[in-house]
Amino acid sequence: MPSGITLAVVGAGERGTGHARWALAHPERATVVAVAEPRKARRERFAADHALEAGTAVDDWRVLAARGRVADAVLICTLDRAHLDPVLAFAALGYHIMLEKPMALTEDECRRIVAAVEAAGVILSVGHVLRYTPYTRALKHVVDSGRIGDVVSVQHLEPVGFWHQAHSFVRGNWRREDEATSMLMAKSCHDLDWLQYVLGRPPVRVSSFGRLSHFRPANRPVGAADRCLDCAVEDTCPYSAKRDYGDRLAQGRHGWPLSVLIDDFTPRALETALREGPYGRCVYACDNDVVDHQVVAMEFASGATATFTMTAFTEQADRQTRIFGTRGELRGDGKQLRVYDFLTRTEEVIGLGAQGPMDVAGGHGGGDAGLMDAFVGAVATGNPGLVKSGPRASLTSHLTVLAAERARRYGTVETIRP
Repeated sequence: MPSGITLAVVGAGERGTGHARWALAHPERATVVAVAEPRKARRERFAADHALEAGTAVDDWRVLAARGRVADAVLICTLDRAHLDPVLAFAALGYHIMLEKPMALTEDECRRIVAAVEAAGVILSVGHVLRYTPYTRALKHVVDSGRIGDVVSVQHLEPVGFWHQAHSFVRGNWRREDEATSMLMAKSCHDLDWLQYVLGRPPVRVSSFGRLSHFRPANRPVGAADRCLDCAVEDTCPYSAKRDYGDRLAQGRHGWPLSVLIDDFTPRALETALREGPYGRCVYACDNDVVDHQVVAMEFASGATATFTMTAFTEQADRQTRIFGTRGELRGDGKQLRVYDFLTRTEEVIGLGAQGPMDVAGGHGGGDAGLMDAFVGAVATGNPGLVKSGPRASLTSHLTVLAAERARRYGTVETIRP
């Protein structure tokens, strides 16, 4: 018999598989008992990893929902545009829900999700993993303690990384707004949610600027081919798929992002993927349209201001933040905090130890584990207060993202509806 709570998983991609892996490491607290995943290879591998009973691995979440409530909770990790319907169905069945971010892509769908889980009386945790990291806990403690006084302004940077942009947002699933969503919603809803959480309040007004500047046909090098495997100038291009994925395979780095391309980690399988699949395309010959850099400016009811910058054109690095208060300044880089005191004119360095990189492969600096720990604890005890990213807080941060995108598109300053 399973110990702890039981989980069903909808979507056994990188996020669903990663969240479910927490249960394998904590079998006394949670057990996965069912999965819905349309891709046969991933479904079978997931079922084997979790020793699922025959018939509990299905190809469609509707099949799983039709069986009624077979678990205490469900992890919904489908692609961004496919969140609303499974949430409504599983909430009505009484499942507690961990929903991968973003919760939905429109204000109406976000509000429908909130209404559904509140009407059903179930716990909802949205996958804003940055709220759950030890780094965030330490930083928020400094801010809440009053050590730097009242917060006046904030600078926050998300350095996406040149190869990550090419992988996910030029060649990959999140390259087009009509097939996925905006860059700000897909990648940076984490950050606008995080700023709201750290400051303890949502912004009231927002403006934004950004565009797709580099990854366009006009910037294609002379002599470039449609695919990196056929390209005469591939060895001079920093975005070479042949080099990036080939190096990872040669080094035995079989996790994300290589696992998105292939299930069989062999040179032949990779060559086939690069020759036939989307990840072997020239970054200047794709059908992408999401921005590769964006700035968001926010104003809070207190008069405090914040700027957020997302850019593709960086090395892969952790997010960086500077918070300016009336009594001091705080600087953080994901690994340590530096707190400068205006009165004593001294600086304290707060080291946090190794938590892993702030990306999928690194478990988001402990955030993935923290999210699952809190959600499972909330379900086991019936205490939704353990969840830091519940329905109302997540709705508010999503409204900020949607307002920022309106501001970018129309050149406006948007007021955020509560």
